[in-house]
Amino acid sequence: MNTATVTVTTWSLEQTSPEDLRGVPEPEQGSGVRIARAQVPSPEFSRFLYTAVGADVTWTDRLSWNRARWRQFLERPGVETWVAYERDTPAGFIELDAQPDGVVEISYFGLIAAFRGRRIGGALLGHGTARAWDLADRWPGRERTRRVWVHTCSQDGPHALGNYERRGFRVFRTEVTEEAAVSAPGPWPGALD
Repeated sequence: MNTATVTVTTWSLEQTSPEDLRGVPEPEQGSGVRIARAQVPSPEFSRFLYTAVGADVTWTDRLSWNRARWRQFLERPGVETWVAYERDTPAGFIELDAQPDGVVEISYFGLIAAFRGRRIGGALLGHGTARAWDLADRWPGRERTRRVWVHTCSQDGPHALGNYERRGFRVFRTEVTEEAAVSAPGPWPGALD
């Protein structure tokens, strides 16, 4: 049985100094956009954000996580979820994952499809990256951030790589792989039908 495959290019990007962060737009005055940290670990809310944002860009690696696995991840010291809201409606999120040696990974970032193309993504990425650089201020005992990194791929939104580069991220690795073709799961069964 032949399984369909797709060629996927993955770019790993980094910043190695807070001064690397640039081009951070603020939400437009009167836009009703605000960015806030979800301070209570909530597996339900995080899974909602993950499925809503990743619905059409084939995010599937966490779909099998049960509630306990979500809680275990979210309760780790240095894991933060920052959410963009438009008129108090969740529009997208950026997830920070503190790692050893002063490294912070942006493990997930994106907007729900209906909120893309409205200048929210640049503001959210800029704000979240700034929070990665000052993460140790909120987590006593953590080493100061020395590096912030992220990866994106050709299956993510068409503006993802450019958004990272406009914020001062530099590509340090590019990989091309053949992966099994996966249908976008949608935020719930039948949502993309």
